[in-house]
Amino acid sequence: MTAPGRCPVAASRRKRLFDIVVSFSALVLFLPLLLTIAALVRLETRGPALFRQRRTGLNGRIFTVFKFRTMTVAEDGEAVRQATVGDARVTAFGAILRKFSLDELPQVLNVLRGEMSLIGPRPHAVAHDETWGRQAPAYNLRFRARPGLTGYAAVCGFRGEVKELQAIIDRVDADNEYIDTWSFALDMKILWRTLPLIFADTRAY
Repeated sequence: MTAPGRCPVAASRRKRLFDIVVSFSALVLFLPLLLTIAALVRLETRGPALFRQRRTGLNGRIFTVFKFRTMTVAEDGEAVRQATVGDARVTAFGAILRKFSLDELPQVLNVLRGEMSLIGPRPHAVAHDETWGRQAPAYNLRFRARPGLTGYAAVCGFRGEVKELQAIIDRVDADNEYIDTWSFALDMKILWRTLPLIFADTRAY
């Protein structure tokens, strides 16, 4: 395994430049959509349009992730319950946002700020990191790379609710395989494989 701080995927200037160009372009291109979604979220239920939650980033640094609020709650404590099929906390408009992963769009700000990458291990809530870090071997090795909007584990089907320990172990193994075999070409393949998931991922709920 590559030592933290020396990992090629985290040190690549080409990858970081790609993140900056694409995230800035997406922010400009989708600004009308972002503003429209924010207004609809505020109109549907009381509360902020953006959901903020602490996540673990590169080398274990904590950052605040931005998402559109899709639930009637905004959990960010010692206990964070994952979304489940038919979750009563999810609003009607929130269900649409989650189905097409539109709730993730504000994370282009995290990418632009350098806290995330377009491609990398998907970040979990800090509460989940603490729990799964004690249970899954090699879990903390996934912090050798910036977390991503999408990632190898996601396109391999290891996304969604974790119902058993093996599910998170499989996800971690995929994350670490991505880090250990990273190339810019692999990132492009993952982006390409992510596109159909926006419209047909049964694990998005």
